[in-house]
Amino acid sequence: MNLATVIGRATSTVKHPSLNGWRLLVVQPLMADGGDDGPPLLAIDSMGARLGSQVIITSDGKAVSEAMGTKTTPVRWMVLGEPDE
Repeated sequence: MNLATVIGRATSTVKHPSLNGWRLLVVQPLMADGGDDGPPLLAIDSMGARLGSQVIITSDGKAVSEAMGTKTTPVRWMVLGEPDE
C-alpha cells in the first residue's frame, strides 16, 4: 500500500471491458516525507476521491481482481480508501 495524491482524472473512449463502470484517476505516489515518489500512476477508483485529496493505493493483484470480479484485467493500481486526518 502507498499514499498518493489525486492530481487528475482520465477518460477513455476505448478501454478494456473490465474497466466499464470504474473511474480512472491520475495519482502521484508520495514518500514518507510528503515528496513525490516516482511518476504519476493511473488507478481505478470506487471511493469517489476528489482532485487534491490523499488516497491509499495498492498494486496487489489479488485485491484488484477480487474487487473487479475478474482475473483478466490490465489494472495494476486501485484506490483502497482515504486516510484519516
